[in-house]
Formats: sequence, structure tokens, C-alpha cells
Amino acid sequence: MAKQGNPSAGKGKKGPTKGSGGKGRSSLEGRGPTPKAEDRAWHPAGKRKAAAERYAASGGKGKPGQRQTSGGNPNRSARSKDNTTEVEVVTGRNSVLEALRAKIPASAFYIAQRVEMDDRVKEMLSIATNRGIPVLEVTRQELDRMAGFDGVHQGVAVKVPPYEYAHPQDLLEAVIDKGEVPLFVALDGITDPRNLGAIIRSTGAFGGHGIILPQRRSAGVNSAAWKTSAGAAARVPVALATNLTTQLKEFKKQGVFVLGLDGDGDVLLPELQLADRPVVIVTGSEGKGLSRLVAETCDQIVSIPISAVTESLNAGIATSVALYQVSSIRNAKK
Repeated sequence: MAKQGNPSAGKGKKGPTKGSGGKGRSSLEGRGPTPKAEDRAWHPAGKRKAAAERYAASGGKGKPGQRQTSGGNPNRSARSKDNTTEVEVVTGRNSVLEALRAKIPASAFYIAQRVEMDDRVKEMLSIATNRGIPVLEVTRQELDRMAGFDGVHQGVAVKVPPYEYAHPQDLLEAVIDKGEVPLFVALDGITDPRNLGAIIRSTGAFGGHGIILPQRRSAGVNSAAWKTSAGAAARVPVALATNLTTQLKEFKKQGVFVLGLDGDGDVLLPELQLADRPVVIVTGSEGKGLSRLVAETCDQIVSIPISAVTESLNAGIATSVALYQVSSIRNAKK
């Protein structure tokens, strides 16, 4: 005997059958006009409207998630999807607290159930409440998912718009307008975001005014960079240069000296004579070092004397040592 087929596929009773989608016309009567798309919570237009309302309630300006070509606060982290627009999820108590203090237009603050309350968590809750940012209590498993692979959230996270990179020229003009001596760091081929985060942290610690990244073949400010910076990414601006060599040449025209870090430099760091001048320190990748065009653009190639026991320094550590030396020389001449 053959197996019985799907009842809706063979001969049978006329009219609508289960699974056909047929309905009597009378079943649609009395429901009124169809709501507008933006008034339906599940519809993409409705989600966009809700996101815009949350963004406006949090004190944001412009369109949610809108990128700026210059200026803006550099404060972003691991990417996720929030209905219709890309957002960043910042995790970790120091990073989240700095993001909230910097008044980033956050759309949600997440806190783990039964989280251990300390002064930082209390301040986060206070800032979020005063700014009208939704506070959502979630499980640690949900925070694990939001933080991503090997992410450490410490029981808190905040959802913010994508990182807004500055323009290098805007950074330079802002420093000059304040009457300060420019000190920047440019990264040539640094692809590890943890190195970027460490350099952001060191730049802030030693009085640097910002980081300049090439638009291609470079780490960006993501969750790993945010975490390693320990919140410094909320205070130290990061700019994107379409072409790093071109941007360095433009800086030189405006009186900024370009110092490249390399183990075979012609000047030892302790003998540096240009520390009190406007300076941009360029760090290359650990494997290839400075690219040829960038090296040719540098006014000086500077090396850090180290023991023969160690072949080279990590890019983040080398940049930190150079920044410390420049900062020490400047402080001694004040």
C-alpha cells in the first residue's frame, strides 16, 4: 500500500484547506485600516523610529549611528546589530564608566543579575539614570554573548553608536588653537587592536594629543582596543588618514617633525633633540617595521637602546618608551 500524501496536495474538498492561506472575506471585516509601517513595532520602519526615539532621549545629536568626517568622541567597541543600525558594545567596568562619563550617546546600559556593587557600578547606574539611558538587567550568559570571544565584561556593558574617527588636520588645529606643542602618534601597519589600545592608553598617560591611523591595513578601535585602553579611548582622539605618507608630509609643511621608531635608527632616543618641538612619533609593525615611503618621509629615525638579551620591543611598549622620553624632556624644560 502506498503511503498517504499531503491532504492539501491531492483531490479533496473544494475551497480553502489548511496551509493554503485562504480566508473568508468576512474574517477581515472590522479590523480597521492597516497601521503605518513606523507604528508597527516589529517592522523595520518601526524599529528605526524606536531607535531614533531612544537616541534622542539619551541626549544624542544628529542621526543615530551617523559617522562624522571630523571631530567627535572616539569611544566605541565590539560590534553587534541593534535592529537596523550597527552599534558597538563596550564592556568592562573602567571602559564602560569612561564611556558614560564622556557622555557618549548610549542607547542601553546592561548590568548582570546579582552583580557585585562597587563605587564604579554605582556611578554607572547614577549616570545612566540621570541621562535617561535604559538600564537592563540581564544574565551573565547574555553578557558573555554580547562581549564575544574571550571578552571580559565584569558584569556591565553599554551599547553605543559606531566609533567616530576624527580628521588628522582637525586634531592638529585644535592643539595649535590651545597654544600647546603638538605630540601625536602615527601607526604604520599596526594590525593588532590590543597594541592599538595600549598605545592609546600610553598616549593619554604621557600627554599625547591623539593617534593617526591609515585608512587601510590597520587595526581599528574595536572591543579589544577599547578593553586594552582601559577607557582611555574615551579621552584620546583617533583620526583616520586616507594616505599616511601624504598626511605626514602635510604635517611637515605645518612645522611638525616626523620621528620614526626603528631598531636601526640614526639617533638614539636618549639623544633626541626634537622632543620639545611639534612631533609625530611613527611606529611600524613588529614584523616589517616602517614601510619604505613612511621611512623616507621621516625627519629622523630613532632607535631605543635595549639589552642584547631582547631582539626587539613590542610596538606598544616601544611607543610608550618614546612617549615617556619626549614627555620627560618637555617637563624638564618647563
